[in-house]
Order: sequence, then structure tokens, then C-alpha cells
Amino acid sequence: MSRQIALLRGINVGGHNRFPKATQLELAQALGFQDVSVLLQTGNIVFADPGTPPAETARMVHNRIAADLGLTVPVVVRTRDELAAAIAANPFPQATPEPKSLHVTFLSAVPADTSRLHALDAAAFAPDRFRLTGRELYLWCPNGIGRSKLADAVSRAPLGVTATTRNWNTVTKLLALADA
Repeated sequence: MSRQIALLRGINVGGHNRFPKATQLELAQALGFQDVSVLLQTGNIVFADPGTPPAETARMVHNRIAADLGLTVPVVVRTRDELAAAIAANPFPQATPEPKSLHVTFLSAVPADTSRLHALDAAAFAPDRFRLTGRELYLWCPNGIGRSKLADAVSRAPLGVTATTRNWNTVTKLLALADA
């Protein structure tokens, strides 16, 4: 059975956009999704593929959250195979032994304009590195993302698409959950 993964941005962070794990599960089930699992409280919902394109699934989840909870929550959806491909495409395999240092930003679409992102002077942010590959932006911060000036600069480069970031631990756990 194929699966989809809904990645919600900005929930349960610093007490904002409260959306408990149990409520995430209930909302997904109310949408008719089957075989639903929620990883962590930060908006990672795995479910049987409902037969809709991922972008349509994202709109359905977004609209239901707005209607039921009054929250505006950006949502990006990937299929199980798209998530597996993103893991396989990791341009920083040397970072996987320290999975908290590696992050993937999932984008709703390939950005039309990446000029501001590519204008960043990568050498000025060493040892941190990033690479945009299609609809994924990989960010490797060997000294941690919390102190990374590159992470801040990348987040300020407008890409004109919905984006949400997960660390490598979460990304690989989501694939394992989708394969379970």
C-alpha cells in the first residue's frame, strides 16, 4: 500500500499553534485517511495514500485545520517514494552519523527564482553548507543549526513556495513509519 506524509509547519513551537498529537490523528481520520500515524508533536502525519495528488492532499489538510482549529498552517505533502528519493539524494552523506546536524527543507514546488539563495557566499558560512535539489533544500550545520548563520541566511532567501524543515532523524523515522 502506498503512503503519503503530511508535513505541517510551525505547530507546537514555543506555545504557538497548539495542535496536539491526538488532535492531528483525529483530524487526519476525519478527512477519511486510513492507517494514520503521527510522529512527534511537530506535525508529521503518515497515512495510506488517499488517491489524491500530494498538492491536493496538502490543500485538504490545510483547509481542514483552518476550518476546525482556526489555525493557518502551511502543509507540504510527499509520497513515500518521494521521501525515499529525497533521502537517497542527500548531497551530504558524511553528515548522517550526526543526524541532528543535517536538515531537509521540503518545498511545495521547485522555486521559480533561486537567485537570492544562490547569491549567498557559501565560503563565508563554512563549515555549514547547503544544496537545493529540486523540491528539497539540504542544510548541513556541523556545529548545530541553532548557531548557524547560514541557516538564518537561507531562511531569509525568499523562494516563493511553502517550506518546512525536518532534521535527518525525523526524515528517516518518517520513511521507516511509511514502510511499516
